[in-house]
Amino acid sequence: MSPEKIHLEKVQETLLLPLWGRFVENQKQKPLLVDRKAEEIVRKLDYDFSKLEKSVNPLSRAAWIARSIFFDERIIEHLAQYPEATIINLGCGLDTTCDRANNGKAHWYEIDFPEVIELRKKFLSEQENRVFIGASALSGEWYKKITAREEVFILMGGVIYYFDEAQVRHLLRAIAQEFGQVEMAFDYSSIKGVEITNKKVLEEGGMSQVRAKWGIDDIHEIERWQPGIKVLETMTMFAEHKKKYPLWKRLGMNISDRLKIMSLARIEIVSA
Repeated sequence: MSPEKIHLEKVQETLLLPLWGRFVENQKQKPLLVDRKAEEIVRKLDYDFSKLEKSVNPLSRAAWIARSIFFDERIIEHLAQYPEATIINLGCGLDTTCDRANNGKAHWYEIDFPEVIELRKKFLSEQENRVFIGASALSGEWYKKITAREEVFILMGGVIYYFDEAQVRHLLRAIAQEFGQVEMAFDYSSIKGVEITNKKVLEEGGMSQVRAKWGIDDIHEIERWQPGIKVLETMTMFAEHKKKYPLWKRLGMNISDRLKIMSLARIEIVSA
């Protein structure tokens, strides 16, 4: 089989970054995250990943792994309590959380731009309880296609900082109105983190046409945006895993965490 060529807009091309990060982690003798599906996809893609090897900061790769572990653990915990819950992966790209965390009973919906979903279908298969939806996260087109709505858990990895604040507010309000009550996990940047993401990750990764927009220094501020938003959990990106890395990497992680450059959050949204 010949490698699969990619035809994506620049903002969608960012989906390759965490995929490649999981691939690199998988090559380690003792990976923190095992993702055979990511390795399989990378090997089938006709894309020059060597430019990422040269340009992407190792801390960015470590952040993608920490985010994946956070999502896996929270979803597994959710499914242990609610085995037939609904999991919505919003802005899924080529994410493989379902392949790692699915219990076989949950209802999964994976949503991204139509052209991304078409690419996704070349490597990942829809099933009875795993549905792909081609739609923008902000469009609202995907809401009515979610037919299973038990104990909804939404994850957004590497997505929310590409929206501006008005769009983030609109999305959280719309989710509350549509689903009534959900849990949601996502990664987010501080205001300084947005600046660093644009310069150190996107520009140096050859994706300078893409810009991160939204940053927030205190995630608890969103609790004042609308009634019914509650921050259940937040932590800096490397809080749980930096001790597993060599000293030279831990120094950068400590600086990143001290400045709260990147963080993880789990929130509850309830309609007022």
